[in-house]
Amino acid sequence: MRQSFLLAALLLGLAPLSSAQAQDAPRAQRFLQRVDTNGDGAVTRDEIMAARERMFKRLDRNGDGVIDENEIETARQAIDDRALAAEARLGNRWRRMDRNGDGKVSQDEFSTSTPLFDLVDRNGDGKLSADEIAAVRKLIADRAN
Repeated sequence: MRQSFLLAALLLGLAPLSSAQAQDAPRAQRFLQRVDTNGDGAVTRDEIMAARERMFKRLDRNGDGVIDENEIETARQAIDDRALAAEARLGNRWRRMDRNGDGKVSQDEFSTSTPLFDLVDRNGDGKLSADEIAAVRKLIADRAN
C-alpha cells in the first residue's frame, strides 16, 4: 500500500525526489498554476483527475484510447528535443555573459547580465511597464496552453 502511494505521488509530481526539490517553490508554483484550474490556491482530486486526463489525451496522439509504444517514443523524443534546445540556450547565454571572451563568467559578468529583463524591456528605457509585463505574461500563458 505504501509503495503504491509513493509511486502515485511521484507520478503526480507531488513527492520530491530530493531535499533540494522539496525546496523548489517555483516548481510547485508552476504545478499549481497548471492543475489548479479554479484558481483557489489548492488542488482537488477532481483537478488532479482532469490534469491526468489532459495528459492522457496529449500522449494518445492518434486518439484511439490507448497509449502505445510509438506514442511514448514520440513523447520521449519531444522531451529530448526540448532538453537539447535548453542546453543550446544555456550555452548561448553563457557565451553572451562572457563579455571579455576568456571562457569564464566572472561574478561581475554574471551580475551585470540581465537578458530576461532586457528582453521584456521592449522600448529599452531600463524600466518594465505594465504593458511590457502584460505582454510577456500573455506570451507565457499562450505557450503553456
